[in-house]
Amino acid sequence: MTLTLDLRGQVALVTGGTKGIGAAIADRLAEGGATVVVCGRNEPSTPTHAFLPCDVRNPDEVAALVAQIVATHGHLDLAVNNAGGSPYADADEASPRFSEAIIRLNLLAPLHVAQAANRVMQQQAGGGVIVNVASVSAVRPSPGTAAYGAAKAGLVSLTQSLAVEWAPKVRVNAVSAGLVATADSLEHYGGADGLAQVAATVPLGRFGTPTEVADAVAFLASPLAGYASGANLILHGGGEWPAFLRSNQD
Repeated sequence: MTLTLDLRGQVALVTGGTKGIGAAIADRLAEGGATVVVCGRNEPSTPTHAFLPCDVRNPDEVAALVAQIVATHGHLDLAVNNAGGSPYADADEASPRFSEAIIRLNLLAPLHVAQAANRVMQQQAGGGVIVNVASVSAVRPSPGTAAYGAAKAGLVSLTQSLAVEWAPKVRVNAVSAGLVATADSLEHYGGADGLAQVAATVPLGRFGTPTEVADAVAFLASPLAGYASGANLILHGGGEWPAFLRSNQD
């Protein structure tokens, strides 16, 4: 059963909204009636929503992006910070330049977008909502993506601080996603067998889907979550089985 969330009349920005989880978020918000603008560094070959080019790591480009949305639509009601990610890199070998780039994309870029969106939302009668897409890497060890995990932990902390600073006009929340099946999952986990082995470590027995992350974002954006601010909705299928419970099963 699909729960209908009424987002009619809302204008939403989804960063990194051209593929994967970001595209699912954009589609879900549009299904709820929102006018959706997505941004990225490269325009998709077959855009399904209004697209504006933007490198969200650049605060000047972000300011121009938000100004263009307001000039076109008159307001901005929802900003979803979805752009992010990191390749695998052992912490002892990661260069300073690499680590700085990961933190800039996953922590500073969402701050730039949130600041630009908040300046608009504070002037609107209805305020606005900001949703940050974080990761369970923020709340557990993240070997191989240490800088990414640290940046996402910072993003969760940032969410809580902004929720206090920008209340009552603007609500700020986060969704911390766990294992989510995307187009890259098969290759990343070594094929179907590898994917199944990893899925078996999740209590619900499977990966999440981009649509399920999108539903969580849409909920936090909607009036159904009207009293939620500073929240971190952890979406991970129950987490991971504690290692000690499996250590003597053989």
